[in-house]
Amino acid sequence: MNKSSQILDPIDWGTTYGLTRVFLAMSRDGLLPPVFARVNSRSHTPIRVIVVSGLLMAAVAGLTPIGEVAELVNIGTLAAFFLVCIGVVSLRATHPDLPRPFKTPWSPVVPLLGAISCLYLMLNLPLVTWLRFGLWLALGLVIYFMYSRRHSALAAVES
Repeated sequence: MNKSSQILDPIDWGTTYGLTRVFLAMSRDGLLPPVFARVNSRSHTPIRVIVVSGLLMAAVAGLTPIGEVAELVNIGTLAAFFLVCIGVVSLRATHPDLPRPFKTPWSPVVPLLGAISCLYLMLNLPLVTWLRFGLWLALGLVIYFMYSRRHSALAAVES
């Protein structure tokens, strides 16, 4: 085993675990089909989500150059962090009475610096990465408007 795979393995496992938990939470909220919300009765783990995620990641890893995958993962993660930073500032202004178990230190300075940092890193990625990111974003929006919006548990509570 080479040095880089020793360093990346724990990161890969963490990302895989995080992805399966996000899929599970999204399916419980109705944003993905309920088949992904089921957990194994013996192990209490989302086996279907783990298998589907694993097969999808194996296919991408086997068919795509790692540099391109890394850039797409980077822009997606940075975009998510950017939105979280902006969301912190926005929620402070629009919902000041919302209960908050954790307070962001030096808000809004820290979230704004986080958003600027993420945007700066994103702007330094190649144009082709932005085009791929746009395609993935468009696919996500199609899924949201065609399925998730109608099945959302949150939308059912609000109406």
